[in-house]
Amino acid sequence: MPETGAGDDDPDYAEKIAANADVHRNAWQRTLDDMQAMAGDLEDEGWDVISFPAGHTAPTNPDVGASDRFGFVHVVPDSEAESIESAVETGAFPKYQVFRNETDGRVFMVVQLLDPDSSTAILVASNFEIRHAPGLVKNSLQAGETYTHLQTLDKTHLASFRHDDVEKFFPDPQKYAGYQVDMEDALDEEREDDEGESDSE
Repeated sequence: MPETGAGDDDPDYAEKIAANADVHRNAWQRTLDDMQAMAGDLEDEGWDVISFPAGHTAPTNPDVGASDRFGFVHVVPDSEAESIESAVETGAFPKYQVFRNETDGRVFMVVQLLDPDSSTAILVASNFEIRHAPGLVKNSLQAGETYTHLQTLDKTHLASFRHDDVEKFFPDPQKYAGYQVDMEDALDEEREDDEGESDSE
């Protein structure tokens, strides 16, 4: 049995945990509903759509991993793996859209990966805790890019997609500075980039 922590016997603490669970469950259901609605709209426009909820999503960065890979690693259901492999064999998927919402320390997100040439769309619904993402935010800001990685539960790699607009995934990167990651250098670089863009306009 796990050790009981201080506060676990507090009724207010228990109620807070239960309330957060309900909030997250409702937010996840809304995310799934949004993904299904997006898939329906794309299909109506003539797109072939592969859509699924990620079995697990990990904001990954080289500081904690065994490789230099960074980005969002999504676990794909086995039932969709073959379809994704077939899609990426023929499509480059240069376009993408990110739809996200934050609720009580967790991000709920739908990413659309789009290949206009083949009219194929891959939609991934996911969620992750903000406290697990600062390392990825730092690496993404420094690199000026981030990635979506798709793999099966046994870690078979299916596809990776590069994204050069980091702010679509992290529209307010400063909020991650409060976690145990040195964000100052990355945020300074972002400010310098923003100033450079302003000067060139």
